[in-house]
Amino acid sequence: MMPWNRDQMAARAAEELQDGMYVNLGIGIPTLVANHVGDKDITLQSENGMLGMGPFPYEGEEDPDLINAGKQTITELPHTAYFDSATSFGMIRGGKIAAAILGAMEVSEEGDLANWMIPGKLVKGMGGAMDLVAGVGRVIVVMDHTNKAGQSKVLRACTLPLTGKAVVNRIITNLGVLDVVPGGLRIVELADGVTEAELRAATEATIVA
Repeated sequence: MMPWNRDQMAARAAEELQDGMYVNLGIGIPTLVANHVGDKDITLQSENGMLGMGPFPYEGEEDPDLINAGKQTITELPHTAYFDSATSFGMIRGGKIAAAILGAMEVSEEGDLANWMIPGKLVKGMGGAMDLVAGVGRVIVVMDHTNKAGQSKVLRACTLPLTGKAVVNRIITNLGVLDVVPGGLRIVELADGVTEAELRAATEATIVA
């Protein structure tokens, strides 16, 4: 089995984006999507107050004042705009953002998402994910298919506190791409070198034909 690495997952997620879209990238693997937008006319929004994010800077060219929601240094573009959090969340809650690409700890077969905390562990806060899943047009999750113990993160039902119920449209993992459909998940694509049997074995959720 040859699953996708983090960069390949981000590149696959970038294929979901179409010209003219305003898109929010979550913390973790989704931030890498900015490096794979290419020539597409995509405007990336960060909930900390930036519209028009560029790719990550080259080493030595970082500007500590330019960061994304995950506190990583990024670059600006000629059309970049800056604003306060109230305006940022007005865009999100007002339905102005076409899609969000988010990381996850767990996703259920009904599209429930858990991505903000593990009980008993110190967290900085829930961030903007709850607003994003409620306000954007399409939610795409990018994550590893299993946890470090080899247990599936694609479940019949989430065990961690939910970020949102029935909010996920598409799941991109290191093993392939699945869509949330009535009755469970449908396999859209397999990662290079991964068989359908391997993906099914790593998935607790119901996979429908």
